Amino acid sequence: MRSILVAALALALGCGGHHDGNGQSDGSNSGGPDACVGLQCQVVNCAAMGMPATTISGTVFAPNGTLPIYDVNVYVPNTDPGPFMSGVQCGNCADPLPGEPIVSTTTDEAGNFTLAGIPAGANIPVVITIGKWRRQLMYASIPACQTTMATAADTTLPKSRDDMTPNTATDGSGKPKVDMPLIAISTGSADSLECLVRRLGIADKEITTDAQGGAVQLFSDNSSGGKGVQKFSTGFGGGTGSFSDSQTLWGTATDPGKLATYDIVILSCEGGQYANTKPQQAMDHLKAYADMGGRVFLSHWHNIWIEGATTPVGSQKPAVWTSIATWSNGGDTTGDDTIDEVNNPKGMSFATWMLNVGGSPMGMRDDIPILSGTGRNTCTSVDETKGEQWVYWTSGANNNTQNFQFETPNEVSEDQRCGKVVFSDMHVSGGPVNVGMGYPTSCGTTTTLSPQEKALAFMFFDISSCVGSIF
Repeated sequence: MRSILVAALALALGCGGHHDGNGQSDGSNSGGPDACVGLQCQVVNCAAMGMPATTISGTVFAPNGTLPIYDVNVYVPNTDPGPFMSGVQCGNCADPLPGEPIVSTTTDEAGNFTLAGIPAGANIPVVITIGKWRRQLMYASIPACQTTMATAADTTLPKSRDDMTPNTATDGSGKPKVDMPLIAISTGSADSLECLVRRLGIADKEITTDAQGGAVQLFSDNSSGGKGVQKFSTGFGGGTGSFSDSQTLWGTATDPGKLATYDIVILSCEGGQYANTKPQQAMDHLKAYADMGGRVFLSHWHNIWIEGATTPVGSQKPAVWTSIATWSNGGDTTGDDTIDEVNNPKGMSFATWMLNVGGSPMGMRDDIPILSGTGRNTCTSVDETKGEQWVYWTSGANNNTQNFQFETPNEVSEDQRCGKVVFSDMHVSGGPVNVGMGYPTSCGTTTTLSPQEKALAFMFFDISSCVGSIF
C-alpha cells in the first residue's frame, strides 16, 4: 500500500515545460504545464488522488500571544526572502512579497489563516509578515494531502529580535529569523502611547533610548510644557537613564533629525501643540519622511503636523496636508465612539475584528466604549477624496471624526504612494502617572487592553501594512 501511495505521489509531482511569462513555451514538453522550480516541485496534486490539499492552518497573534491580528501575510516562499533594508522604505501594495511566494494568503478578522496547496516533504518554509514584522518558520516535515496545525507560539509576531519558537528558522549563526520594525515614540503629558506597545507584548529589553539599540526607542519633548515621562524606572529590564529630546527626532531649523532611520514614528499628545518645539523645518521633515514611506501615528494635539499651528496661531504648517481635514479644536467627547464602515475600505473588517476581540460589546457592532476623559474633539471631518475616516463621535446631528488615516504623498496618484499617517483624537488611557518614577511605572499596573486600546492596536498593526488598494 505504501509503495502505491509513493508512486501516486511521484506522478502527482510531475511538471512540464517552462513558459516565458507571455504564454509562449520554451519548447520543452510543448503544450505541457510550466516547469516546476525548487519547492514548487514538492506541491502534490492531492486532488488527482481524491485527497484533500496539503495545508497549514493557524492564527496569528500580536507579540502578547493573545490578540489576533487581521490582514497579516502568510506564505510559502520558493527562494530566501532575504533581509529587510534598514531605514524608511516605500511600501506599496503593488510590490511583490519577497521570496517568490508559491502560495500566499492573509489572516481574517479572527486572525485565522489557511494556506492550501503548499509543498510537502522536508524543510518547508512558511513566512508570517505584516510590514517589517516578520517570523520565518521552517517545518522539518509537512505530510502530503493533510492539514498541519501551526501552534500559537510559532504564529505569534516576535516580541524581541531573538524570540525563538519551536519551528522558527535560524540563520547560519543560529540566530532566529525574526524581524521587528524600528519604532520611535515621543512621550507626552496627556497620552501614553508608549504604554500600548508594552501591553501588546513587546519585550522590555527592546524598549530603550535611541542610543541603546532597542526596537522601540523613547523620546521626550523636553522643551515643551507638555513633556511626558522622560526617563526609565530604576530596575527596568530594558533601557536606562533619560530619553533623548524629541527635537533630535523630528529636527529643528538647523538639524534634519533622525526620522529617516525609523519605520514607524508615534507621537503622544502633549496636552497642547507647543509650536515652539516644532518649527517649519520640522513640519517639512515629517512630511518628507511620510512621503518616502514612513508611518506616522499622531495623538490629539499633534494635529499641528496636519493642521499647522493654530493654538496659538503660528506661521508653520505642512504643505498639502492642511486640506485633508477640518478642525474645531474643541473639548472632550462624551459617550462611545462609532466605527465608520462606509468611508473606510477596511471598516467592515475592523468592526468584525472588534467584536471578535471584545473591543465592541456583544451585539453592539461598531461601538467603541471610551474611558471617561480620554476622548477629544479637535477634528470635525475628513475630505473623503484624500483620507479615510475610521472612527467618529456623534454630537447631536454631527458625526465628528475621531480617527482617520491618509496615504502619502497625498498629492500623487494612489499607485505612487508610499507612506501612511494616522491621526487619533482617542487617547490610550489618559496621561501618565507617577511621571517622576519613570517608565514603565508611569503606565500603571494594568496589562489588560481597554476597548479603545484594542481599536488603536488594530490601527497600530495596520499602519505597518502596504499602501494602496488591495481590494
